[in-house]
Amino acid sequence: MDIRIENEKENKGNNTFSIIENKRTKALLEEVMEVIFLICAFFAILAVFSITLYMILNGTPSLFKVGLKEILFGTEWAPTAAEPKYGILYVILTSIVGTACAVIIGVPIGVLTAVFIAEVAPKKLAAIVKPAVELLAGIPSVIYGLLGIMLLNPVMYKLEMIIFKGSKTHQFTGGSNLISAIIVLAIMILPTVINISESAIRAVPKEMRSASLALGASKIQTIFKVVLPVAKSGIISAIVLGVGRAIGEAMAITLVSGSSVNIPLPFNSVRFLTTAIVAEMGYAADQHREVLFTIGLILFVFIMIVNTIFAKLLSGKEES
Repeated sequence: MDIRIENEKENKGNNTFSIIENKRTKALLEEVMEVIFLICAFFAILAVFSITLYMILNGTPSLFKVGLKEILFGTEWAPTAAEPKYGILYVILTSIVGTACAVIIGVPIGVLTAVFIAEVAPKKLAAIVKPAVELLAGIPSVIYGLLGIMLLNPVMYKLEMIIFKGSKTHQFTGGSNLISAIIVLAIMILPTVINISESAIRAVPKEMRSASLALGASKIQTIFKVVLPVAKSGIISAIVLGVGRAIGEAMAITLVSGSSVNIPLPFNSVRFLTTAIVAEMGYAADQHREVLFTIGLILFVFIMIVNTIFAKLLSGKEES
């Protein structure tokens, strides 16, 4: 018995807690983690800088050879002709119009769906809808394109036949047109907008909802007057990511848009900036290839401008 007591005393003596040693360990751990964080931030900045430098070096030579005005404001795209033409004005306009329309359609549907999941739907129903939305995010883009070809394009073609019946000037597209591309893009940005918006809405403190209801506001008034304004920064972030998804999409749009350089009218076969690169990079050479890199540079600048605008809007809302 005495031996056990002595052993317990020895163990207690060995397990003594030292405040000084603990502080030193914490300080060392903090210094190590700061170095790790600094290295990670450096590589993130290096990646952005490297991509920017690469796009500038490969995208600017054709601007001097062909001419900035000829590329940006030319309307004829014929890179393999005897006298090549590299005008991409219609391609730029198509990307702007297609992305804007997809955002106009997709963002309200996505935000309202997020409101439904987070605020309105019963828990059992929300438990079904949310995994379905997450599954929608995991579907490869080529599947969206194939579904567009099989389901959407035939409907668009029937509508096209009805609207342009007897027309001798309209070039029929078989349903592969700007409207089909916009609808597919709008569907593809839904998961991003819904998931991030729902997280932002759920992050709003419950006390704010309770205070609004206590003051006599209805549940719908509380959602639109209290919850959504408070969650505005997260919703804007969702829109930014949705716009980035829409601008950068290529495979699905290649399948449903027709991939022809035309004015971006609803029933015209069109080509986006991304599809222009995907469609021709495989066989392009020399100056043609350089112009495709220029299109990539323009797309890169376009995305940077959009992100900057939304960042300014977001910072302005947070300050106000």
